[in-house]
Amino acid sequence: MAPMRLPDAASVLATLPLAPEGAAAPRGVALEGQASVGRYRILRTDEVDAKDDPLTADQRAAVMATGAAAATRSTGDSFAGTARRAAKLSISDAPVETFETVAAVVASLPPKRDMVEHDPRIIADDPDSERVAEEQRNVRLSAFLYAASRENDNDFHLIVGENPQGRQEVYMTMEVSGLPPAGAPAFARIKSARDAFKGFFGDKVPGASYDFYDPPIPILVEGSLFFDMSHAHGQSPGPPTLHSHMPVIWEFHPISSLEFEPGATS
Repeated sequence: MAPMRLPDAASVLATLPLAPEGAAAPRGVALEGQASVGRYRILRTDEVDAKDDPLTADQRAAVMATGAAAATRSTGDSFAGTARRAAKLSISDAPVETFETVAAVVASLPPKRDMVEHDPRIIADDPDSERVAEEQRNVRLSAFLYAASRENDNDFHLIVGENPQGRQEVYMTMEVSGLPPAGAPAFARIKSARDAFKGFFGDKVPGASYDFYDPPIPILVEGSLFFDMSHAHGQSPGPPTLHSHMPVIWEFHPISSLEFEPGATS
């Protein structure tokens, strides 16, 4: 059985209880060590992606004093990024493929070298860069949310992995996207997923550094596959605690459907 990875105690700035309204025990997912039905701990840490600036001393002190998440540069719900904006804010028209595990999704992906050397050209990182053929896939699976942060473009960056009682330890990035313009074809589905995320966490949504969840939170997630070209060279994203078990820079981006504690009974 793979151990459930938690951040080093020195990186934990605050510990918060999370008891979502109406949360109940998910069917078929008995999590050892879960003290009370539907209740979790948020471990609010100073861990950030390698490409991001570390928290300042003042930010660390504020989180420790108040428990509030460190602020990002952008606020609100609208997508504030530019890199591959067109692809990130679109949902593929492809049929939905259902997978049993994150590892199975990872095994189905093209190798990174094939994407970086994409024919007829390297995937552009500009705002008008549309989905390439390999990104025309929609995937659904039941998994577990281990950690999350909020990025400066207003995306929530989710680290999703296997059942903590299983034998595999594989994680993948999935993005609760910032919103496209209200008239965009994907607006309603992206907003629904974002509303589900914010509704579950309430006033405890993550900030600029990663929150870890103890125990990991069961989810049912669906989204379009996306190759994060901005990380094709250099350090890939992910919190240091889990990064070594994140083998790909592919993502679900955007998440088009998100359910917490699927199959829960009240």
